[in-house]
Parts: sequence; structure tokens; C-alpha cells
Amino acid sequence: METVRRLVDAHRRLPGALLPLLHAVHDALGHVPDEAVPAIAEGLNLSRAEVHGVITYYHHFRRAPAGRHVLQVCRAESCQAMGADALWQHACTRLGVADGGTSADGAVTLEPVYCLGLCAMSPAVALNEAPRARMSAARLDTLLQGAGA
Repeated sequence: METVRRLVDAHRRLPGALLPLLHAVHDALGHVPDEAVPAIAEGLNLSRAEVHGVITYYHHFRRAPAGRHVLQVCRAESCQAMGADALWQHACTRLGVADGGTSADGAVTLEPVYCLGLCAMSPAVALNEAPRARMSAARLDTLLQGAGA
């Protein structure tokens, strides 16, 4: 919490401080823990609901630490039309997570995203922020295996 307090103090006077502050907390801790919300809200004179709403609205902010690797599967319309729903289910099954989350061994965190900008080459995923296009279940397995996951 000391890191959060220090970051709140550094950002509180900025116009529109919430997003830069949340990014700073996320960069420092790897996530925005739920216990940081009251300190952020108080420091910026916002309600806890406002802070929580921003954290949960943007896919960039995690509320728990991520695994060693982060796999994002695009769930936007173009990717859905090209099989992203089946790819998502395959990833959930392979990683042993019900609907996203972190695998039991902590190797991979599976997250939905809503557009990676590769609509013409759907379905798309990103592994550790490196985008991959025209993904299939077999290619996904190879990608994860290559990452040691």
C-alpha cells in the first residue's frame, strides 16, 4: 500500500489523474489490487464505485497478478465470425480455466480483449503483447508450447 500511496501523492494534482494513476499502479505492481481502490478514491476525491468502474471497464487493468505469460484472445465481431469463440474455448480447456483466468501452475493468464487491430486476419491473439493473426487451435497449442506453457 505504500507504493499506492506514493503514486496517489504523485498524481493527485494532475488533471484527469485517474487513468495515469491506474497505469502507474498497474506498472508498479503488475495489477491494481482491490485494496488499493479506497486509497485511490480518497486521494482523488472520487467514489470507490467510480474507481472500480474504470478498473473493470478497461481490459488493460488486472485486479490480480498475471501468470508468467499473458494470452489475450480477441472476442470482437470480426474474430468471432472467424472462429474466435471456439479458439477461446480451446484455450480455456487447454489451460484448465473455466472462463479465462490463470492456469493452476501460474504459467498463463488467459484474458479476453475486444480488438487487437488484426480484423482482416482474424482470429487474432496476443501472447505477452505480441500479436498473432489467423490463429487456429493447432497454432495456439504450438505458440503456448514454444513459450513453455
